Amino acid sequence: MTFVRIGGAAHHVVVDGSGPLCVLSAGLGLSWFDWDPVVPLLAPHRTVVRFDRPGHGLSAPATAPPTAAGEADRIAALLDALGLTGPATVVGHSIAGFHAEAFARLHPARTAGLVLVDSSVEERPRPSRTAALAHLLGPALAATGLPAALGPAVRRAAVRHDPAPTALVRRVYRSSRVLRGTLLENARYGAVAAELLALRTTHPLPPGLPATVLAAPGGSARWERRQRALARRLGAHYEAAVPSGHLVMLDRPETVARTVLRPGQEEA
Repeated sequence: MTFVRIGGAAHHVVVDGSGPLCVLSAGLGLSWFDWDPVVPLLAPHRTVVRFDRPGHGLSAPATAPPTAAGEADRIAALLDALGLTGPATVVGHSIAGFHAEAFARLHPARTAGLVLVDSSVEERPRPSRTAALAHLLGPALAATGLPAALGPAVRRAAVRHDPAPTALVRRVYRSSRVLRGTLLENARYGAVAAELLALRTTHPLPPGLPATVLAAPGGSARWERRQRALARRLGAHYEAAVPSGHLVMLDRPETVARTVLRPGQEEA
């Protein structure tokens, strides 16, 4: 188990395999172990880096509200702390799709490829004004003992056929830290989405960057249209993971691995 300090906070990170770099970042409220089904498929071909954002998994609480640029810089600082300097294929699931795209725009020389796994999409984001409320609500709920009592049960209800070991789920989701981290990221969702839209006008993606939007339309024509529109906007390849729910790395790990390993999404 490894921890590195970034911006004053201890970040939990796991590194597997060898070869060109690949960074996996999970969605809101998820943890490093949610990539477990994918890692054995990637590790023979890639150096796979998984980490928990502040307030997630085993990482320390956030020291500041998240921003798109801040999350992009977090990935860069994490790689620096690990001594991993080569270009990386950055894989972002759900809200972490914002962070992965921001990394590709702000750190183009360090980006070998971009994979967005059923990424969040916001065409007209509305910045939230509830970040301060999240700071108050998290400690208030923690004081009631709700995370310890209900956190693992909520996780099991949200993740169908959850393959994560019970001991890990209890260790992570009984923590009030995870509740507070999830509330804070959710409160900042609109602001981060708006910031990413602004970055698209000022920081183009690297020319010829291998990029894929891997969507889980799940029978929703509207969601599929939005994911296809995202792929067109980014000049990315579009692929549907079918059948799959939102947690594509659990439902279709082989599809995620194949997408990451597609020729061109490797160190130059």
